[in-house]
Amino acid sequence: MSDSVDIAQSIVTMQANATQQLLRTEMLRQQAQADQAVVALIQESTERMQAALPAGQGEAVDISA
Repeated sequence: MSDSVDIAQSIVTMQANATQQLLRTEMLRQQAQADQAVVALIQESTERMQAALPAGQGEAVDISA
C-alpha cells in the first residue's frame, strides 16, 4: 500500500514541478514581449526626435578623420 502512496506522491510532485516550469516559461515569454515593446517605443521616439532636428544634426559623425 505504501508503494502506491509513494508512486502517487511522486506523480503529484512531478506534475507540480511541470506546472511551475510552465509558469516560469510563460512569465519569461511575457517579459520578453514587454521588453520588445519598450525597445520599439524607444526606437520610434528616437526616429521622431531625429526627424525633428535640423538637416545634418543627429547623425553619426566620423571624428577619426
